[in-house]
Order: sequence, then structure tokens, then C-alpha cells
Amino acid sequence: MSLLARKPRLGDLLVDRGYISAEVLQSALAEQKTNGGRSLLGEVLVERGLCSEEHVLECLATELGLPYARLDNRLFDPKVFDSLPRDFIEKNTVLPLFRVRDELAVAIAEPTNVFLLDRLRDASRCEILPVVAAAKDIRRMVQTYLPNTRVFVIDDIIDDAGTASVELIEEEVADIAADAESAGQSPIIRLVNYILFTAIREKASDVHIEPSERQLRVRLRVDGALHKALELPPHLAPAVASRIKIMANLDISERRLPQDGRIQVLMEGRMIDLRVSLLPMPSGEKVVIRLLDNQTVRVDLRELGFSAEILEPLREEIGQPNGIALVTGPTGSGKSTTLYAALAAVSGMERNVCTVEDPVEFHLDLINQFQANEKIGLTFATILRSLLRQDPDVIMVGEIRDSETARIAVQAALTGHLVFSTLHTNSACAAVSRLNDMGVEGYLIGASLNMVLAQRLCRRICPKCKEPYEPPKGMRLAADAMGVEIDEFFRGAGCRHCRGTGFSGRIGIHELLRVDEPLRELISRTPNVKAIEDYAKSQGMAPLRYDGLRKVREGITTIDEVLRVSSEGWVPVRK
Repeated sequence: MSLLARKPRLGDLLVDRGYISAEVLQSALAEQKTNGGRSLLGEVLVERGLCSEEHVLECLATELGLPYARLDNRLFDPKVFDSLPRDFIEKNTVLPLFRVRDELAVAIAEPTNVFLLDRLRDASRCEILPVVAAAKDIRRMVQTYLPNTRVFVIDDIIDDAGTASVELIEEEVADIAADAESAGQSPIIRLVNYILFTAIREKASDVHIEPSERQLRVRLRVDGALHKALELPPHLAPAVASRIKIMANLDISERRLPQDGRIQVLMEGRMIDLRVSLLPMPSGEKVVIRLLDNQTVRVDLRELGFSAEILEPLREEIGQPNGIALVTGPTGSGKSTTLYAALAAVSGMERNVCTVEDPVEFHLDLINQFQANEKIGLTFATILRSLLRQDPDVIMVGEIRDSETARIAVQAALTGHLVFSTLHTNSACAAVSRLNDMGVEGYLIGASLNMVLAQRLCRRICPKCKEPYEPPKGMRLAADAMGVEIDEFFRGAGCRHCRGTGFSGRIGIHELLRVDEPLRELISRTPNVKAIEDYAKSQGMAPLRYDGLRKVREGITTIDEVLRVSSEGWVPVRK
């Protein structure tokens, strides 16, 4: 940084604006004097960490009578980028901002470099209006926004959509943007950033980037349903995939084998984890990105949509000193979120709460989280065996996948630990037979199991366009058959707020199987689904569909949604 400033004036400005104290100024001036004036005052202050480069440049600009700018995409006109050759811009750390007739405003980090100003006049054939800016800001803007003339369509897409907040994401990965020529071109960076920015803004759970011979399609999964976000030219697919590989630190030359990775991005001051999966297709590589945003995780059971008839018994069960509490349902049914909320309810400074996950999706306070890595032999079972020697009070196993993990979880429950985990089953009652199929004997299941919670997610009616309507007669009959009287049905008409879907957000529907002493004996003797279901019915257990219809009656979701995600159930016995 070459900062040719009149020392007293620059120093006085820094002191007057509160950027440094008078004592710091005197110390810097003394140091400058000892080295014979070879270092400029601004350089001394910045090198010693006494003042930021931005503050020095701001005051230097004031001294020179020039404007100072903190650069963002609103301060320049992309149409003037071609006023200067790209190699000249990168070599001299300058950025054309805008042009008025024959005057060109240029961001420059060395405003007193008269030779550079002369070269700018010659290269642009314009009068130069210098605007002082930090060199690192100029380099970032050049890297992020300077267009590649070979791919104009991307500029149009990004300009039309707006890019004001995309740079917040780029800050996390700017240092690797130039690692590959095809993926390092600025428009590709901007496109990928825009895709991620849009996904986070729309609160999507997944991004699907799908190449075909005719187009590159981008879809977002919002509230459990995929919808189209972008359609791009097919020749962009390799560059987009390479850019994502660079961000995830994957092998950009490998296009024949699947790859998995992780990206961390920063948006609006918060860190967001992205899990990346690439799988080869005949037309290219399909990319799926899972978004894990800590701010969207609800860690309070009261916020997850539990009916009062289920919430209180659930609280009692997760408060047990030992035993197994299972949450079941298909992929994407919110099992992990429920477990995190349960852990938050039982965690505290006086308890050692540990999790074994693959991967660790969200980080929670006061909880020790361990990540499995099967590539190196660090399996769920391996971590669990070691974890039992770490004096745990509560253990959460991300998923019981095999007989070894199931047996260790049962052993932990029988030796005084409270164990939370998930299973992939269609109902709460089916969890018992699933454990039995994994090789766990009925008497061990009966002795260790406390509860099984089955759940699904239904989309919530958009509150902005909610309206009453009359459903088809068959749907009303389905509600009547379950013993749920619904006076008025609601749906979303579709509006801008919900992108015309009629839904905004999701809510869980649940069924809770509590294991009492008679059921323990039944499981020990006959751990099959039919026997357990018959007992659950006799005890008044409400099935998934019944709980969903209660939420239809409350105007939270639609009957179509409940019938879509749940199978037929029984009418609970009223006690």
C-alpha cells in the first residue's frame, strides 16, 4: 500500500475521527522518524495493527479532496467494465465504476500514483475521476462481478434477479474462486451464489441442479415439495458443477464417480452448512445440496405442532431416567428436528448429553456431538461402544441402521442410560417388529423400550390467502369415518407470499405408542405389529391420520395434505 499523505494532516484526521488516539499517533510518528521516513505514516499504522487500511484511506481521500467508497454492487455500472482491459484492471487493482460523457470514475487504492492515473487516461481515453477504495475490496469486486464476455446470459440472469446480498455468501469462499479456470469465471461464481442465496432466502431444504441435453434445471425443495427455480443453457452444467466442487474442496477432474462434500457459507451474519452430493448422469453430474441452517431449527417441543394429547405424555417419556425413546418416519419427516428438541428439553449443565450422528446436522449448546465416518471405520457402533465409557447420561443415536447398533443401544438403555434414536418405519407399532428383524430379542425390546413416536409433515395453509371451501364428498366422509367432526374446511388460494402454492411452512402430525407393563409383556412374548396395534387401539392410542384431522379441524392444514401423508387408521377408544 503506497499512501503518500502529508503526515500531520493525515494523522490529525485519524485522531479527529476517533480512529486512533493522540498517543498512538505520536508513537507512529516516532517510529516513522527512526526509520528515516522510509515508511509512510499510514503504512506504519496499518502494519502495526493500530488502524485499519479502510480508515487510513478514508482520511487520505479527505486530505486529497477525493471521494472514498466502501464498494458494493450498487456503486458501479456493469456496462462500463469494458472501458478497461481485464488484465489491466487485475494488474493495477482498479475498477471502473461509471462513466458520464468522457469522464470515467475509477476505484483506485493508490490515489497519489500519478503514473497510474496517466495510464488509466491512456487506456480508457477518458478523463479519470479517482474514487479511493481499499485494494482488497477492489479485488473482491473484480473477482465477483467482472463479467466474462463469453457467457452473457449469466449476467442477464443475475442482473434481473438482483445481487445485493449474494456477496455475503462469496466472502466465505472467495479465496478459492480462481482454482479452476472454467469455474473461476465471475459469472459462474455469481450464478452459484445466486442459486444458494435464493435457496436460503426461500427457506429451501434442498437444491437440485439437474443437467439434461436441452437445459440445466435448478429446483428447490420448499416445504417438502420441489419447484422450479431456474432453467439455464446446458453448456453451463460442467462449470457450475466444477464451481460447487471447488467450494466443497472436491476433485474437479473426477466426473465418473459420486462425490460428497461440505460447504460453509455466510449470509446475513450467520453461518450455514451445505452438504453436497454429486452423482454422474449420461448428460452430466447431478448436484444435490442439503441446506442446514441453525436459525431454522426449532429446539422447543412446543413449537413443533404437537397436540396437547401427545405433548404431555411425550414430555413424561423423555424425562425417564433410562430406556429407549424412538422417533420413526420416512426420510424428510422431521425426525432429527424432534430429537434435537427432545435433547434440548433434557440437557443441562448437570447432565452429560452425547450424540452420534452422520453427519452432525446442527450444533447444540451443552451437548457433545460425535460424527460417524464409515470410510475410516468410525461407525455408529464403534462410537457407541467408546461412548459408554465416557459416563453419558443421555445418548442420541442418529439412526439405528444395523443389528450391532441396535444391540448396543439396548445395552445402553438396560444399563441406566436414556437413549434417543430414529428408525425408518411406517408406524409406531412397526418399530418393535423392525428391531426384532434386526436380531434384537423380544424380551430385550420389551425391557428397554419406553416409547415410539411416529410422525409425518403436512404443509401449513398460507395465512395470507387462507379461505374456507367445500372439499369433495369423499374427503368429508373420510373425516367422519375417523370420528373427527369438522365444521369448516380451509385451504390457501395461492398468493405471492406462498409462491401461489397455498402453503407456507410445515407442521407435524404424530402418533405416540407408550410402553406400559402389559405391553412390555406382550412385546416379550409376541413382538409382531398386529398384536401391538390391537393393544394400542384398546388403550385409546390416536393414529397419525386422526391427529392430522384434528389439525384440519383447527384450520392449520388441509384434508388433502393429511390424506396424502397418512394411511387409514382406527377410531381411538374414548376413555
